[in-house]
Amino acid sequence: MGTPNILHKKRLVFLLFTVGIVLFILVFRIGWIQIVKGEKYKQLAHIQQTRDIPIPAKRGTIYDRKGKELAISASTNTVWARPAEVVKSDKAGETSKKLAEILEMDEAEVLKSISKKNTGLVKVKKWIDKDKADAIRKAKLKGIWIAEDNRRYYPFGNFAAYVLGHTTVDNMGLSGVELKYDKYLSGLPGRWIKNTDAAGRQLHYGTEKYYEAENGLNVVLTIDEVIQHFTEKAVENALAKTQAKRVFTIVMDPKTGDILSMVIKPDYDPNNPRVPIDENKRRIYETLDNAGKQKIWNEMWRNAIVSDTYEPGSTFKLITSAAGLEEGVVTPESPFYDKGYIMVAGQKLKCWRYYRPHGAETFTQAVQNSCNPVFVEVGQRLGVSTYYKYLDAFGFSDTTGIDLPGEGKAILQKESRVGPVELGTISYGQGISVTPLQLITAISAIGNNGKLMKPRVVKELVDDSGNVMHRYEPKMVRQVLSEKTSQELRTIMESVVTEGSGKSAYIPGYRVGGKTGTADKIVDGRYAPGKVYSSFISIAPVDDPKVAILVVIDEPQGVHFGSLTAAPVAHEILEDTLRYLEIEPKFNDQEAEKYQKNDVVVPEIRNLTLKQATQVLTEHELEYETEPLIVENPDTIIVDQFPKPGAKIAEKSVIILYLKKE
Repeated sequence: MGTPNILHKKRLVFLLFTVGIVLFILVFRIGWIQIVKGEKYKQLAHIQQTRDIPIPAKRGTIYDRKGKELAISASTNTVWARPAEVVKSDKAGETSKKLAEILEMDEAEVLKSISKKNTGLVKVKKWIDKDKADAIRKAKLKGIWIAEDNRRYYPFGNFAAYVLGHTTVDNMGLSGVELKYDKYLSGLPGRWIKNTDAAGRQLHYGTEKYYEAENGLNVVLTIDEVIQHFTEKAVENALAKTQAKRVFTIVMDPKTGDILSMVIKPDYDPNNPRVPIDENKRRIYETLDNAGKQKIWNEMWRNAIVSDTYEPGSTFKLITSAAGLEEGVVTPESPFYDKGYIMVAGQKLKCWRYYRPHGAETFTQAVQNSCNPVFVEVGQRLGVSTYYKYLDAFGFSDTTGIDLPGEGKAILQKESRVGPVELGTISYGQGISVTPLQLITAISAIGNNGKLMKPRVVKELVDDSGNVMHRYEPKMVRQVLSEKTSQELRTIMESVVTEGSGKSAYIPGYRVGGKTGTADKIVDGRYAPGKVYSSFISIAPVDDPKVAILVVIDEPQGVHFGSLTAAPVAHEILEDTLRYLEIEPKFNDQEAEKYQKNDVVVPEIRNLTLKQATQVLTEHELEYETEPLIVENPDTIIVDQFPKPGAKIAEKSVIILYLKKE
């Protein structure tokens, strides 16, 4: 073998140097992949080798106080895709075409969705029906899966919309109880994890783990579905009759603070919360951009009873009356004289009937007549400091603490800035703005012998087995009035209904107390001519109060006095509710002769058609209402009824028929 010459040596050195550089680059590249980019490639490998399908938790059911389902989670299906597997099948175009055809979606949109890079799973479409899910399974599209899902469903549509609220498409609470109790209702999601090979095929000896979802807790409301039904019907009728901008009503148990019903009309359907129910508003909505639609949603979802303030007008005179009676500056028989106005600090504050003054009257008669000058004088006798002490005691200086989101707060002038005129106007319900919830909570204290209760809409949280996980007990905030003052004031309120401006709320056989109110509406910081809030607040029966009710009609057209617009609504709700609560009427001799009705045994009408049931009810001298209210098919089957068969009720009473969903 010859000795290598210089040329060979140079070639060997060059080769050695080249191999060294290549090896160094390979070592550097391996180090870069394993150390610097290791986490990234680990995730990519995990995505490639693992199929991780989320298992949504079943959202808790919302029940009324008697166990009626008001919000449920209905089983449905969601379409998922694994882009890596779809692309590798080399049939992405065919897959998207078939999938778009079944789902009735745009093919380009589906293709874009199932072709995303560096993505483990993609949600193609939520909440498809069984037929579509079966069609996709039958097509055996590679990389496409159907997973069980839950969709929030409200069986009665827009029933109690502002109490229940609604959820997002991802089943997260967005308003109402759904938002306030979301952490309890939502539960914990599960996962289904499988090992796959590079082609996406499940490994027979790979790891498969199924983490079961933990269902959310169920929420039991204080709302009574039957009383809510009575209220919804009455408010719907009032809205149509008065042509008002809106009507809102709340019914409370004064002894516990339980909200028995809460209604605002017009409302919305939580099943489709982004589209207005009203056809005219829907047309406008469809022409708006996103900002305009957001404004519509905020207005549509806002709970005015809890969040908005308004001038209560003459209904607030009950607060002035309570303070005056409790402080002893006035008695039910205290004499007053109304000349149509009263001069305060050089300003004339008029009575609503200034053109024909009430003249001599007792304090009880002044409440019946809703005479402004008398309440100005009571406010003067109390003084600013004492009057504000009662405003604070009744809860107007703070929120009520109700378990609903977005609660508003009363607008009060600072005590230091309240002069004689301001005190005078506040005493008859102007120059102060409160939420409807604050007002009925305060008035309920009068019905509860002076005890102010914290309002609530939720009674308890229960699991799927019916075990109570947490109970929310009624909570007394403070003693505002003495029992004597409360009884005196309830008697005065009863006289308003029997002899004064609240006669439209009179119910034969029942002792109903109330107070009417009509207040000018403030728009853009000024009183708007012709725009008013008409209202009526009531407690019944006055000798042992079971319900308190507030009706507010926003901008009624035509007649706008609370005595003629709001009081009849309260009458309708109270008449049905008192009978439902099995409070027996106590007729005097005159009432018995005129109003007492014979008892009727409720017949069995479940499983009959609506047409058949109406014939049976007519034969038994009974009337009916349906749920839902609008029924197009008279052959719809009745699945439930209230009262139940065999109950004894007065003839001409209303039976609620629950119809099978079409």
